Amino acid sequence: MIKFCTFLIIALLTWSTQGQGTLLKRADSLYAHGNYSKAIEAYKTYDPQDLVYEKMAKAYLALGNYDLALKNYDLALNAFPEDALIKYDYAKLLSRSNKLNDAAVLLSELVYLDYRNPNYHYELGLVFEKQGDSTAMNRFHSAYELDPTHQKAIAKMARYFLVKRKHESSLHYINTGLESYANNAELINLKALNYYWKEDYKEASLWFEKLLALGENSQFIHEKLSFCYAQQALYEKAIVHANQAVNFDPKSATNLYILGQLYETINDYVSAEKWISEALDIMDQPLNAEYTKLATVLNRQGKYKEAIAALQSAIKEDPQDETAQFFLVRTKDEYYADKDSKIKAYEVFKEKFPKSVYIPFANGRLKELKDEKFMKSE
Repeated sequence: MIKFCTFLIIALLTWSTQGQGTLLKRADSLYAHGNYSKAIEAYKTYDPQDLVYEKMAKAYLALGNYDLALKNYDLALNAFPEDALIKYDYAKLLSRSNKLNDAAVLLSELVYLDYRNPNYHYELGLVFEKQGDSTAMNRFHSAYELDPTHQKAIAKMARYFLVKRKHESSLHYINTGLESYANNAELINLKALNYYWKEDYKEASLWFEKLLALGENSQFIHEKLSFCYAQQALYEKAIVHANQAVNFDPKSATNLYILGQLYETINDYVSAEKWISEALDIMDQPLNAEYTKLATVLNRQGKYKEAIAALQSAIKEDPQDETAQFFLVRTKDEYYADKDSKIKAYEVFKEKFPKSVYIPFANGRLKELKDEKFMKSE
């Protein structure tokens, strides 16, 4: 009878263990296939719970329930305080949840336990960065020293030196990173910006184009490329990218105006008028310079009446804008047939702006008009 009871107990324990093992496999399978809620339900029935706290934490994290994920990571770490992987995952979630002091404590412990792990340094650097701690860069540099192919640490240092305008240092790290990962879009973007800020627009355009080739398509890239090509007098290419930038944000008055300016450079005054006019309809600021530009484009097309209206709008924006005032006189000179009206316009301008840089031209043109009037009266 005793032997039978002993056998029965062993059998029950074996069955229980096998049953729990099957339950765990089923829960793990549910998690692996993305059925996180059912996986959690299964984990909750497993005994002992200590062994599945970490698994439940990961399932809650996958569901986006950070509070319960943090709670289960805390339980898991209390159950296994020496488990570095639990501590590492828990610290990263603490950082992600802006519980920065707790994250810093755990990551500092990990750095102390395994100083040669580059990711411990990198994650601690992220926490310090969020806290505004200037020593964050030391952690990123340590990660890089331990692993010169650590793309994220390299990007942090490259960006830091770019902001400091230390372009050679920034490019050094970028080029090192690109040696191990040539298509790192973040590093390529930083490389393009380095050359852009150095005003090496030819080199910058090559790297911005590289971003487009990698499928990185954004308003920012097209704006920068347009400017780079314009600085190289490659206006047709500049217009292509300016149009792309406008497609991203058709209500960007700045980009509309820039596009109009670019069309003016290739003497396409009809397109220039269109885009500058659209920009002016959107802008909510003093627009005297913009109206003057529109008038210039209209004058080039012989639309003097429209140009006069644009210049009058410019003067309303800023009555002391002598350039707009003088351009108005010049446009009236082209538009009016009556010489007395032309002469009067120049004389009024001289009275209003006696020290203007345009006075010599006004005097010369007045002399021509008066001579023409005299010759006609002879």
